Amino acid sequence: MAVDDSKARRIVFLGPPGSGKGTQAAHLAEALGIPAISTGDMFRAAVAAGTPLGNRVKEIMESGQLVSDELTAEIVRDRLAEDDARVGFLLDGYPRTTPQADTLAEILDGQGAGLDHVVCLEVPEAELVNRMLSRGRADDTEEAVRARLDVYHRQTKPLVDYYEQAGLLRVIDGNRSIDDVRRGIMEAVTAS
Repeated sequence: MAVDDSKARRIVFLGPPGSGKGTQAAHLAEALGIPAISTGDMFRAAVAAGTPLGNRVKEIMESGQLVSDELTAEIVRDRLAEDDARVGFLLDGYPRTTPQADTLAEILDGQGAGLDHVVCLEVPEAELVNRMLSRGRADDTEEAVRARLDVYHRQTKPLVDYYEQAGLLRVIDGNRSIDDVRRGIMEAVTAS
């Protein structure tokens, strides 16, 4: 079922750990009146609903395994079919790879829709490391932080290129004040 594209905002949010992505994604979703959807939230909601799909996810999560791309795609498809996502959505944490981006495009195409924007926050690595180390979390050692950033860069660089080629990428300088970043994001997603 197609929606009125003149009002809908379908956004994917990318950004490395420590970039302020979570804070900015929540604000943007609220400002646009669309649900902020993360894969973790989707998994927890499916498990809580006790659906057959949720029960499969629960078994996988309890065994300590990663949820497969195929099962994640099923969860995303179900979530994006819900009424609140008809006016748009902000996806945080999905897609993480180009095959997942292809799957998301297929899901949206099946709904007669497509993405409007892919917002990517960029922050220099030294600043990301400083931000995460200053949080004081036990798992935020410099080695762990750098390992998480390495994984992000390896997984996300192809995704950034993918969306740039599609003309959807909106790169935002995340190394500014929260308010300045927020304004930059709003300008990027409301200008077109």
